Amino acid sequence: MSAAATHRAIDAVWRIESPRLIAGLTRMVRDVGLAEDLAQDALVIALERWPESGVPENPGAWLMATAKHRAIDVLRRGQTLERKQEEIAHELETWPEPDLDAALDDDIGDDLLRLVFTTCHPVLSTEARIALTLRLLGGLTTSEVARAFLAPEATVAQRIVRAKRTLAEAHVPFEVPSGAELAPRLASVLEVVYLVFNEGYSATAGEDWMRPALCEDALRLGRTLTGILPKEPEVHGLVALMEIQASRAGARVGPRGEPILLGDQDRARWDHLLVRRGLAALERAEQLGALGPYALQAAIAACHARARTPEETDWIRIAALYDALAQLAPSPVVELNRAVALARAFGPAAGLELVDELTREPSLAGYHLLPSVRGDLLARLGRHDEARAEFERAAALTSNARERELLLARARASP
Repeated sequence: MSAAATHRAIDAVWRIESPRLIAGLTRMVRDVGLAEDLAQDALVIALERWPESGVPENPGAWLMATAKHRAIDVLRRGQTLERKQEEIAHELETWPEPDLDAALDDDIGDDLLRLVFTTCHPVLSTEARIALTLRLLGGLTTSEVARAFLAPEATVAQRIVRAKRTLAEAHVPFEVPSGAELAPRLASVLEVVYLVFNEGYSATAGEDWMRPALCEDALRLGRTLTGILPKEPEVHGLVALMEIQASRAGARVGPRGEPILLGDQDRARWDHLLVRRGLAALERAEQLGALGPYALQAAIAACHARARTPEETDWIRIAALYDALAQLAPSPVVELNRAVALARAFGPAAGLELVDELTREPSLAGYHLLPSVRGDLLARLGRHDEARAEFERAAALTSNARERELLLARARASP
């Protein structure tokens, strides 16, 4: 194997194995920052040795064994080891040498779960949780995280460093929360995964309408969660929602990168394997219990997925599902989406009544989709001058270039 091919193989191995490697190391050393450093050290050694020796048969176990020995060296090197460090070093010394066929299988689900709850701990800001999760669980480099969110690399690097320091200073335990603490902590985890997906599905800024790599990262994280939390209905609900939404990716963008809205998409271009996976995940969520916010949104997405044409969409059911979502997780954005469903089910006037009420909502003052929806409803009612003004206002509010072009085109199309 050539050196270039070996480096590509190492990169692929790192993407797959790094979350499990960091999770296992964090269990050993009780410090997520140190665990990542040890994993990176093992990667550097692999980059030095594998081009000559070849990629080992079980590269993940090789990396774990290398990182474990590196951990012993690091902990011994300190001039004044605290008792805790001595205990950890002793544990590592007496830890049996890994079976290279099963080294990463023992407790790996538990370790990954602990790492998920650590990187998404509410002691961190939302931005820090997203960056740290993509770095440690998504296997992305700092520069890749920065590019994904159109942020300066130095800013993201500082964010990640501060996040690890905050976790250490707050003495956040490497454990799965239990009892009453589990639900809010799980909600934080799911929020991070869905925020990553949404940024990929409808980019808030930049030149691209979508960033598919972020959708793929979020889907990978979500699928991992279903494996380690198989009895949590909302985990399956979130995966169902992401699978169904991701199925439309190929039809959402035109040949020049322009956005194509749901009603105008060629449904033959939807990924029907992802649709089936999403519907199966939704069914699993329904079997496990009452539908939560993500499962309800997945049920709404399923209504679109099951319709062979836009005209066959069951808008009355969608409106009813939004009613349920508004009661379970009320928010102005949910109300705006409910207005769209009401307009499709019962006519644009019904939707416009609710949208007009939302124009007085302070939290939506800078939200470009509010005037966009209002413009659409006004156009359907034949109030074209008002519709044009709303589309122009929406275009001025969005930071995404592709979306701005779409809204201005709609403004120009108004008679």
